[in-house]
Amino acid sequence: MNSSFRRISALTIRNLKEILRDPLSLIFTIGMPLFLEILFYFIFHKMTAQFQMMYLAPGIVAFSQSFLSLFVGMLISIDRNSSFLTRLYVTKAKSHEFIIAYILSVIPIVLFQSILFFGVGAIIDTSIWSIGILFAILMSVYTSIFFIVTGILIGTICNERAVGGIASIFISGQSLLSGMWFPLDGFDKTIITIMNALPFRNANMLIQNTMLDISDGLNQLLFPMLIVLGYTVLNSIIAIFLYKKKMTAK
Repeated sequence: MNSSFRRISALTIRNLKEILRDPLSLIFTIGMPLFLEILFYFIFHKMTAQFQMMYLAPGIVAFSQSFLSLFVGMLISIDRNSSFLTRLYVTKAKSHEFIIAYILSVIPIVLFQSILFFGVGAIIDTSIWSIGILFAILMSVYTSIFFIVTGILIGTICNERAVGGIASIFISGQSLLSGMWFPLDGFDKTIITIMNALPFRNANMLIQNTMLDISDGLNQLLFPMLIVLGYTVLNSIIAIFLYKKKMTAK
């Protein structure tokens, strides 16, 4: 147990150093959603409630997490191509230890993003200041694990050139299937059912509901948490299996 903890800690620190060596990717991952938050608020918030800060800020937090799939996928694919992971795999390190280390190394980015986006949102619109922001920040860590694990899975099966294309599917999914940019009134019930069955809308709802108010714990909290958890566990199992298969094949 102690040796496993030491390996995870060492890998986490190493991953953090690698992340900090690529500041441009960090700037894009954090800067682009922040720019959209400010831009869309000032352009659209008087036109529709969807872009009022109470809805826009949690939506941007969830949207920014989809960029983690691209960010982590690139990190994994670069490590694979550099044979770094192959060299480590001849040690006693396990596949799940690699996965946990990558997740832990990205969590600080998640917290920084959430604090920044909610903080900027609250400065622009002081009415959203509440204890709910703290709960939403904590919930954002929960929802982010799905996107981090998805990035690990993408990086495991794709090379550097293919990561961007595959990750863009999840970025588009979070943008188009979460309901963050447009109200769902008038949508076909089948479309809404599909959206409710996917992790994108549920991740958005979890962060939004915990910031605003939860009047129906079952539908606003428990069900969305279970759906996001289900996709996270599924992607984790696949990622660990493929990760081990690819590393032992080298």
